[in-house]
Amino acid sequence: MKKISIIVPCYNEQESLPLFYEEIIKVAGEMKKEKVEFEFLFVNDGSRDKTLEVSRELAKKDKRVRYISFSRNFGKEAAMYAGLENVTGDYIAVMDADLQDPPKLLPEMYHLIIEEGYDCVGTRRVTRKGEPPIRSFFARCFYKIINKMSKVEMVDGARDYRLMTRQMVDAILSMKEYNRYSKGLFSFVGFQTKWLEYENIERVAGETKWNFWKLLMYAFDGIFAFSTVPLSIATAIGIIFCIISFIAIAVIIVKTLAFGDPVDGWPSMVCIMFFLSGIQLFCTGIVGAYLSRTYLETKKRPIYIVKETEEELKTK
Repeated sequence: MKKISIIVPCYNEQESLPLFYEEIIKVAGEMKKEKVEFEFLFVNDGSRDKTLEVSRELAKKDKRVRYISFSRNFGKEAAMYAGLENVTGDYIAVMDADLQDPPKLLPEMYHLIIEEGYDCVGTRRVTRKGEPPIRSFFARCFYKIINKMSKVEMVDGARDYRLMTRQMVDAILSMKEYNRYSKGLFSFVGFQTKWLEYENIERVAGETKWNFWKLLMYAFDGIFAFSTVPLSIATAIGIIFCIISFIAIAVIIVKTLAFGDPVDGWPSMVCIMFFLSGIQLFCTGIVGAYLSRTYLETKKRPIYIVKETEEELKTK
């Protein structure tokens, strides 16, 4: 029998997790006729609520349930990586616990891989119903910008929810980088991908952990991870302002010699100084962003640290 492993990153999902479990076991029951078995791996990313306790209870009553609990919050990227490292299935899916990733799509995803030979079946939202308009606007802008900057294609509306073959997962795991942006890594490794479209589904319980600021920082992570264009932009800005300064100097010299007009206007000079200083700091910040990521990579710190797994329940 083939095995499908479901990875579920969890951060403060005590309300959503039981509801997710009920839905996913229904799908697992429907797919028995496909002669596949399931493995459910819940990755507790340093939750402050009872997510770990819920995971323990589920693992006690269902042998298919496994869990990994981190020593602290390392972030969703680390949770997904931990899941990919520890699952044993022939096909691996990543899903959110809030049911915004509909489990009912799994049978179709599995058939597309088995029958049509795809290496990955991903999902993308065709609408952003329920999201704040400003958040949707910036999300669309982000995908337009990053696709122009990067050679790796980022699909607008793509979710982390996807079913992958073991070969594709092994390729992703071969990249041990500390600063991870999984949407880009999924695209970077290649392989043949089929996209399933669906309308946005709101959370069944709990609150989103992604505020505007976190999403903005995550967007910057994606740009810096898969493009060096910002460095070229900083260089281009420097060249442009050098040319402008040379022209301005020439104009001042000609104006003074031809018309005897003395150079004055210290308020405008102060404004120009502040403006140019801001441009310099902006360009320095771009360089610093790349340098900081290089610094973190050279430290070789672990992407996550495990505090507890379901194996400890068996020994008690």
